[in-house]
Amino acid sequence: MPEDLVITGCGVVTAVGTGKQEFTTALFSGAGNFGVMARPGRSGEHDFLGAEIAEPALPERFPKKLLRTVSLSGKAALLALHEAWEEARLERADPERVGLVVGGSNIQQRELVLKQEAYRGRSAYLPPTYAFSYLDSDLCGLCSEQFGIQGMAHTVGGASASGQMAVIQAAQAVRSGAVDVCVAIGALADLSAWECQALRSIGAMGSDRFADQPELACRPFDASSDGFIYGEACGAVVVERASAGAGRGARPYAALTGWGVALDANRNPDPSVGGESRAIRQALAQAGRRPGDIDYVNPHGTGSGVGDPVELTALRSCGLDGAYLNATKSITGHGLSAAGTVEIIATLLQMEAATLHPTRNLETPIDPAWNWVRERSVLQPVTHALTLSMGFGGVNTALCLQNANG
Repeated sequence: MPEDLVITGCGVVTAVGTGKQEFTTALFSGAGNFGVMARPGRSGEHDFLGAEIAEPALPERFPKKLLRTVSLSGKAALLALHEAWEEARLERADPERVGLVVGGSNIQQRELVLKQEAYRGRSAYLPPTYAFSYLDSDLCGLCSEQFGIQGMAHTVGGASASGQMAVIQAAQAVRSGAVDVCVAIGALADLSAWECQALRSIGAMGSDRFADQPELACRPFDASSDGFIYGEACGAVVVERASAGAGRGARPYAALTGWGVALDANRNPDPSVGGESRAIRQALAQAGRRPGDIDYVNPHGTGSGVGDPVELTALRSCGLDGAYLNATKSITGHGLSAAGTVEIIATLLQMEAATLHPTRNLETPIDPAWNWVRERSVLQPVTHALTLSMGFGGVNTALCLQNANG
């Protein structure tokens, strides 16, 4: 493999499995964990369908006293980072040369709503830690403190493109020489009932059409879909130069060969063929790849009646209609700020296994001409993959990966 940027560690937390082993099993079996969401602060005038994670079981290295002050988003970040950190053997890295980028903004909304309700009318007793725990940057402080990270750190918001944007910015930080290693975390977006209701009202989140059969509700690219189904998730990946990882004995999954970021110049949540196509072409050009080189595309694929057709049009306009497609969100639900990072991890695991996971509930594809992976996994070597993310506010990202063994 040429000297380039590589991913040497992954950690993942989803409703279908915590850790790569559980997540991989769920991916290839097409498992799901959808139901009526029951987490406190998420039940309002309506019930909402989604996929919620189990209470994170954190390793003993994290003090119990600390964990009493850490939000669900913080616990998921620590758990995902711990797995990626161990795999990449970052205990051997110079802490002053390790960086961190957390993807996501307004990621602890449910936690804040619960806190405000609990102390309404007695605000003088509000815990002092609220002064910093309400900030997105609290995840930077939490993770850097627990892992001794002393290089650069910041958060990046790109709505549902935040997770992939974090990986891109981590790659840029390493390529620029700011740090030798950079961890990107797609943070768990902890929605409250307020966000769920607003997302449903705007037509983005799926309705209660499948309330009696929630396992059927998440349907990316299917003619019966009516919006995304939320899924709690968090992912972490370690980005560095191949030589740096090799010096610690870390094994690369894949090279990060190219990426693109393009805006629609549009505040509204309306997807754009032009913006998505520009991001894809930027990524291919930087990677030095022709469309025909791409074996597999992991699309954004939310189940939106508007977004899914636009995404397929953008992919076709870029000449990618010969690649295999599936939809990771059909299994995990839409992790919002975490989605891009979790889907990169799903892509890496599929490349490693030379197997593509099924797409749940893809009964009637909106465009049957594509090379869909439907109800069963498909054995398929992948040398070059493309993964996409799009976010409200017209944010479009694309990223190319090359198999470490390809």
